Amino acid sequence: MNPPDNDVLWARGLRHTHDRSPALLGVSLGVREGEILGVLGPHGAGKTTLLRCLSGELLPEQGEVWFNSSPVHTLGATARERLRRERFGWIDSSPQLLPELTVRENAALPLLLCGVPYRTARADAQEWLDRLDIGGAARKRPGRLLQAERQRVAIARALVNRPSVVFADEPTAPLHRADRAQVLRILTSAARSHGITVVLASNEPEVVSLADRVVTLVDGRFTAGMPQQEREDADSCSASV
Repeated sequence: MNPPDNDVLWARGLRHTHDRSPALLGVSLGVREGEILGVLGPHGAGKTTLLRCLSGELLPEQGEVWFNSSPVHTLGATARERLRRERFGWIDSSPQLLPELTVRENAALPLLLCGVPYRTARADAQEWLDRLDIGGAARKRPGRLLQAERQRVAIARALVNRPSVVFADEPTAPLHRADRAQVLRILTSAARSHGITVVLASNEPEVVSLADRVVTLVDGRFTAGMPQQEREDADSCSASV
């Protein structure tokens, strides 16, 4: 089965285990270009494993992952790493900024790793930091920032190379409610204005409330709230294994 033409990401029959415990049990999913998709589920539901499989960081034990109608699951490690570096962005619950670099250098890092000249990378990073209302801290080290400010820097870093897809795994988990709402608005508005697809995973309904569509993952499976076609694909894949 070929992925639909309008799906930037498409997965079928994903299965994976961690320490012999099932994390994904035949998950199938399509994400349209420019869509913000929310993946809702409790801790341990398989959300992080799903995002890691979709991004090519983790190869599923069974199943297929396609990006722009090209297979990801058949790529070697080097090709998948290049795909993640050049076409994908990632935001964690912990910003994972390099403490020895300035805020601007942290935000510019994806561009520098892709060979963009230093001055150009700095200028692009500053532009995104300004858009995210953190530009005034460009010369500071991450250790001097508040948690919510560091998360804005992480969002700038994820968006700076204008990726096709941003994967956000519990991006607001450590934040207070007011900071959480602001960070989410910043992320979703920036993605919409640039046509960037976002896969946003959280265990809190309010976090995924800004998504265009929400699917619920429980114990490695989508619940009845998922779209009919994806539910049928998942059922057919599970039955064939």
